[in-house]
Amino acid sequence: MKHPLKIIPVLALIVFLAACGGDKKPAESDSTSTAAGNAQPKKTILFFGDSLTAGYGLDDATEAFPGVVQDKIDSAKLPYTIVNGGLSGETSAGGRSRIDWLLKQPFDIFVLELGANDGLRGLPVASTAENLQAIIDKVKAKYPQAKLVMLGMQVPTNMGATYSSDFKNIFPKLATKNNMTLVPFLLQGVGGVRKLNQADGIHPTEEGAKIVAANVWAELKGIL
Repeated sequence: MKHPLKIIPVLALIVFLAACGGDKKPAESDSTSTAAGNAQPKKTILFFGDSLTAGYGLDDATEAFPGVVQDKIDSAKLPYTIVNGGLSGETSAGGRSRIDWLLKQPFDIFVLELGANDGLRGLPVASTAENLQAIIDKVKAKYPQAKLVMLGMQVPTNMGATYSSDFKNIFPKLATKNNMTLVPFLLQGVGGVRKLNQADGIHPTEEGAKIVAANVWAELKGIL
């Protein structure tokens, strides 16, 4: 059974952030023990992304892949809580403008899932890479001890072979440059599979989201 308070949709998160100070260090986040001092200190994982992270079209935000990852974390009895910072329609430029809000909430691990909307719109690859690097720079400046994870994306070949290749290469290049854990392709096993996507052919169904979560978990679990 999913915990209703584990995943915080972005609008609720903004309200939550308004009540929070921004001067805590990552290691201090959610560190209060809950039972006679025996509970492990809780740490925070921020998933920052677009509609894939937000769970567009799903009945509940906890059905999106960050929510499924939270279930895996809980099952493994690991002391982490996920904050869902997904916003449908977000581009890398939008994320670059929005990240300052979310940096007010201390976190220990930062998972970056942006760029898909840039690719679908055919926006310049150089601009996408610049925006993503700017987001990473802001995170590193505010929380230098946070571990970073990059979720790789791809676009269909009908965008042109050169564009598709250049776009795909953004993510491993940035991951290497910034010492980030890389999930090579977030939608591996789901992208292009009709039964695992909603009617728009872009957003995963609940079943598809479980596969996406498994792709993320395969890399994320090693740093928790």
